[in-house]
Amino acid sequence: MSDKGLRERVPTPTTSLHIAMIGTRGVPAAYGGFETAVEEVGKRLVERGHRITVYTRSSDHRETQYLGMDVVHLPALRSKQLETLSHTGLSTLHAITRKAPDAAFVFNAANAPFVPLLRGRGIPVVLHMDGIEWKRSKWGGRGKSYYRWAEQFGVRWADALIADAPGIADYYRSEFGVPTELLRYGAPILESAPPEGLAGFELDPGSYHLVVARFEPENHLLEIVEGYRASGARMPLAVVGSAPYSADYTQRVHEAAGGDPRIRFLGSVFDQDLLDALYVHAHTYIHGHSVGGTNPSLLRAMGAGTAVLAYDVGFNREVLDNQAWFFEDAADLERHLSSLEQDATLVKRQGEISRGLARARFRWDEETTGYEQLAVRIAAGETIHPHARKARRFSRDRSGSGD
Repeated sequence: MSDKGLRERVPTPTTSLHIAMIGTRGVPAAYGGFETAVEEVGKRLVERGHRITVYTRSSDHRETQYLGMDVVHLPALRSKQLETLSHTGLSTLHAITRKAPDAAFVFNAANAPFVPLLRGRGIPVVLHMDGIEWKRSKWGGRGKSYYRWAEQFGVRWADALIADAPGIADYYRSEFGVPTELLRYGAPILESAPPEGLAGFELDPGSYHLVVARFEPENHLLEIVEGYRASGARMPLAVVGSAPYSADYTQRVHEAAGGDPRIRFLGSVFDQDLLDALYVHAHTYIHGHSVGGTNPSLLRAMGAGTAVLAYDVGFNREVLDNQAWFFEDAADLERHLSSLEQDATLVKRQGEISRGLARARFRWDEETTGYEQLAVRIAAGETIHPHARKARRFSRDRSGSGD
């Protein structure tokens, strides 16, 4: 089985499947790549005649149906270390004590310990691995060790693995010698959006720089704020996002802003129409993410036709096809900002190139077909488990200890 999967050779199913989506915050998608994927893929699978059950936490939407999907609300412990695991544990218990679905998509490598329980109930499981989570600085030594262990455990137990970027697929091939299914995110194509909501943030259309990210070190918000503050930029910097478990880093970012009136911290924006307007009307979108694969925030900016300044890492260059400006540190960003405000025509042209890339390469309908055909295959008995069950990590970490 190749990393690209067998989408080209598998026909669209003629029978309905019951598919469970486990391990995310669920729907409606307020933020996050996993949640966006569950909503966009799930509603399309429903339209194609499948039954989709989404396990959800932390949602004000308490109905048991959403866009045709069945929604199961279950609690979670409010702890950075335990929120995801506690909710996934309860979701798994619910799934294995009812009539078994035909297949389950489990999101996040951290949830790997629950895969054997689902498979033991006769439920084929796809594990969506996301980015290389153990490299995130928000995790301490124990958290990093857990994620490295969970990666290997998931590889050994899942029937199939999903990577959302070629770099992630390369990582699992080189680390464990196992294939993955390359299933990416789609990009919403936004030709326009009403600008009225911008007034509440004292922003003018086309006259601000935008950042949308969780306040975490690997998203380089500190460097973005430092670079912007040092620049001679006249357009304000609008920062959307927060971090419930990163108070120290958030404080450092705010301190770096130094009360500069050009820097506007907008907090989390859950109104999707307002968020669309922020993307569409930004002069540039600054993307500091460095660890994940294909990032939905970046795709949203591209689909909105907004020119991008991205942190210089392979994941971002691949998604943008090198059609953007890239920065490595605050000084790099400062130089870009000072020049790009002077050439609106160049910025507009680059934004149109980004939208063209998004429209051509990142389509939810295609990705849904990939999910659908993968579910058909594992429901029919296809699995990497016999090959992967004894997989071991080939490389060692910097401390010299293996897994």
